[in-house]
Amino acid sequence: MPEHCWHERGHITDSRFFGNRYATAASRQIFCDTCRKQRWLDIEAALALTQSELGVIPAEVAEQIATVADLDHVDLDQVQAETERSGHSLIGLLRVLETACGPTAGQFIHFGATTQDIQDTGQSLEIKDVLDTLSPVLDGIIRSLTETAGRHARTIGLGRTHAQPALPMAFGLKVAGWLDELLRHRERLSLLRARTPAAQLFGGAGTMASFDGQGRATLERFAERLGLVVPDLGWHVTRDRVTEYVSTLAMVTGTLARMADEIRTLSRPEFGEVEEAWYSGKVGSSTMPHKRNPERCEQIVVLSRLAAAQTGLALTAMVGDHERDARSLRLEWACVPDVSHYCLAAAEIATEIVTGLIVHPDRLAVNVETVTGQVMSERLMFALGEHIGKQQAHEYVYQLMQKARSRDVPVRKLAAEDPVITDWFTDAEQEHLFEAASYLGESPELTMRVVERARAAVS
Repeated sequence: MPEHCWHERGHITDSRFFGNRYATAASRQIFCDTCRKQRWLDIEAALALTQSELGVIPAEVAEQIATVADLDHVDLDQVQAETERSGHSLIGLLRVLETACGPTAGQFIHFGATTQDIQDTGQSLEIKDVLDTLSPVLDGIIRSLTETAGRHARTIGLGRTHAQPALPMAFGLKVAGWLDELLRHRERLSLLRARTPAAQLFGGAGTMASFDGQGRATLERFAERLGLVVPDLGWHVTRDRVTEYVSTLAMVTGTLARMADEIRTLSRPEFGEVEEAWYSGKVGSSTMPHKRNPERCEQIVVLSRLAAAQTGLALTAMVGDHERDARSLRLEWACVPDVSHYCLAAAEIATEIVTGLIVHPDRLAVNVETVTGQVMSERLMFALGEHIGKQQAHEYVYQLMQKARSRDVPVRKLAAEDPVITDWFTDAEQEHLFEAASYLGESPELTMRVVERARAAVS
């Protein structure tokens, strides 16, 4: 192995070469190992300052702790050595901070708190930062989709079910479906923000006994100082908040993947209805120079599968023993950062896709016209049903359609020669029955309903 390599980039999110497709600059900063230590120091400082306001510890001591609680005053090599020696996740940092604060102030560090109080509070701050980062990016995606849906509210396209032609529809309705789902995620993120990033400060067994009767007051001021939610009870083993967070981010990523996978499929030459924006120099293949692969769409699907895998870990973390158990938090240290990396990366890539999405109305129309005889069967059935009954009409049109498919004859031709059809419908009426553009249903109205709601949400 190279002698100059420190072997510090083992996870794909940290890869110098590929990491930007699995994480973002923002997500790496939020979950930076060094920054996490600073976050814990910030929390210890916030605790000391809060306790000084309540008269629990001397003000000058709190100021000393707050001043020294900075990585500029803490030797991380010593922290690592103490962590390895003690086998404890926080003691190494506390011992080095205590030494840096001096013999007097050092005795008041971490006063009444337990290790998980600090670490859970730190994770809540990470979650809060992720939500603060994700929300505006998601709003940007919603704005782009809103514009696209509105612009194509009456653009004819082909609705497909079970991967087969179904009915004509407005292309905007498809986009509105993505948009509608993202708007619900927007609401979910708002609910998460109101209850998930909670402070933790309940002591060794959640009783607040170590705070000498001032536990609630300390918690409230502590949480306010950090901008976190104030819980009624300790949540050392109550992990539903974190599980909801992981699940919600996996859901957001899943919706982005559904959208991306549809774009990937519709960009195939057989469809040619949409495509990712292309730029000169982007390479699709090392051996086939013609390739323009929808790599960004594929990557979002990869990220959604990785994100979904984290929900299982979060669910298992809900099962902890008694009043405190290290297993839950240690699982979350893996799945919370990972789902956050994947979701933020997917949202960043989705922004690139939707802002540069190319829609081809001409191909949309051609693809509808190619299967008009098939996809107008519903309209023909209901029109005929007015004369012979819906169920009989279904059977009759079914036989007509299957005959056309098996003989490879246009349905319109068979219909024009069929005595039952010609007895009830004139040539002009038959032409109208097979006019796809006049059978979009309420696609435009349904599309604009979502568009207007989206505009109001992100205006």
